[in-house]
Amino acid sequence: MKNIITPCLWFDTEAEEAANLYTSVFKNSRIDHISRYNKEGKEIHGKDSGTVMTVNFTINGQPFVALNGGPLFQFNEAVSFQIFCDTQEEIDHYWNSLTKDGGQESQCGWLKDKYGVSWQVIPSMLGELMSVPDKAEKITKTFLQMKKIDINVLEQAGR
Repeated sequence: MKNIITPCLWFDTEAEEAANLYTSVFKNSRIDHISRYNKEGKEIHGKDSGTVMTVNFTINGQPFVALNGGPLFQFNEAVSFQIFCDTQEEIDHYWNSLTKDGGQESQCGWLKDKYGVSWQVIPSMLGELMSVPDKAEKITKTFLQMKKIDINVLEQAGR
């Protein structure tokens, strides 16, 4: 089945570098295709012929496009990608991989990678914990104090 929505991530010049990082962090990922600027349209795009224009890549079955479009647009937290994790080991892997080399930790499982792309690294069981009415406030108070989510601490708060 063909995916009908493919996120396109606008980078200045780091599209290939970012796609390589993402495909190294996530299992079942690959670079699918790299297209390059040519001499046509240089007066508009300003890129040298042969430089990377787009990188099509797949993360766990989800297609993405990384575009080297120049410095005009920057990423912000208005759009983020959620990574649901079953274990603390998974949370640690994604958190550490995406914050290294200049990424930034934020609150409640949010982070920005070194390119400014926002990610939410959250336990799969958080929704279930939050659905218990008499425990939701305590769970919320607990995870609001965290940067990287600690599953054991959440589970203790839910007892």
